[in-house]
Amino acid sequence: MSSPIFVAIDTPDLARAVALAEKVKNHVGGLKLGLEFFSAHGHHGVRELGQIGLPIFLDLKLHDIPNTVASAIQALHGLAPSILTIHTAGGRAMMEDAKAAAPETTRVVGVTVLTSLDGDDLASIGVPGGEHAQVERLTGLAREAGLDGVVCSGFEVAAARKIWRDGFFVVPGVRPAGGAVGDQKRVMTPRQALDNGASILVIGRPITRAEDPDAAARAIGATL
Repeated sequence: MSSPIFVAIDTPDLARAVALAEKVKNHVGGLKLGLEFFSAHGHHGVRELGQIGLPIFLDLKLHDIPNTVASAIQALHGLAPSILTIHTAGGRAMMEDAKAAAPETTRVVGVTVLTSLDGDDLASIGVPGGEHAQVERLTGLAREAGLDGVVCSGFEVAAARKIWRDGFFVVPGVRPAGGAVGDQKRVMTPRQALDNGASILVIGRPITRAEDPDAAARAIGATL
């Protein structure tokens, strides 16, 4: 079984992105490319990283009216990423159109509540009840809309999996024991996240900013 770790290659420097991916490729299960990378390098950059031979997780978190999101996904068809993210807050129609527009080989997963947000943040934008209730609500909606899974923190993934037994659960905000939290508010260890029901783990800075990224990836993998 391949590693559940997808390493977040979030840099606008293409040469650095390729070098990082080459260093860790034998100890991770895939590469996550986010907005920063895609804004800098677009299709060309994704293809360049794709040549390394690992699955590509294109983390664009699309959120717009249904037709615009569907058209954007159709524009990505030449890339056919293994995983693509959209925002569940875009609503059921947007999620349905997004899934319909994606290649059959692409898992479309919906972001529920960003791991940089907590209950106070949600309340400030008019979402009462806390992050747990919001993740449950949006997980149910994503399932009804026909998505493949959702993105949520390790603290909500067990509840989300109860709602969606065969869903695909992406858990970011994962840090090794004793690792720096950074701008994340809801974090846990990789082993805890898997035990709670994660399908894959997104890990960035603990690997990419380590003195030896390959050794860091191997060390984290050894805890799983």
